[in-house]
Amino acid sequence: MKFNARAISQELNIKAVRSSGAGGQHVNKVSSKVELSFNLHESKSLNNQQKRRIYRKLKHRFTKDGILILQCDESRSQHKNKQLAIKRFIELISVSLIVPKKRIPTKIPKSVIRKRLNSKRNLSEKKANRKKPDID
Repeated sequence: MKFNARAISQELNIKAVRSSGAGGQHVNKVSSKVELSFNLHESKSLNNQQKRRIYRKLKHRFTKDGILILQCDESRSQHKNKQLAIKRFIELISVSLIVPKKRIPTKIPKSVIRKRLNSKRNLSEKKANRKKPDID
C-alpha cells in the first residue's frame, strides 16, 4: 500500500522538551529532545483500510486515544533529533503498511516421499536384524 509521506508529515505534532540524563550546565537550559505525536484517527492522508492496518500492526505503540508517540534524544541538536524522529516515523508507517504475500504450500514430489519411505524401511530392517532370532 502506498501513502503520501509528505502529506502525513504535515499532520505530525512535534515539540521539544528537555533531555534527561547527565550533562553540564547547558543541558538544563536547552530543549534538545524531540517528542513526535501522530493522531491516527484524525489523519486525512490515510484511508480507513490503511488506518486499520497500521493500528493492528502497531497496537502496542498507541495510547488509548489512538496517538502514536515517538521520542528522539540521540543528538545534542534539536534539528537532528527532529529529522531522526520523522525518518523513524515514516519507516514505521511504511513497514506497517506492507501486505505480506500469501504463502502457497508446495507439493512434495513423489520421489521424495518414496525415498523417505525406503530409508525408513531400511532402517527398521537394520534394527530388526540386530535382534536375537526367535527359535520356536
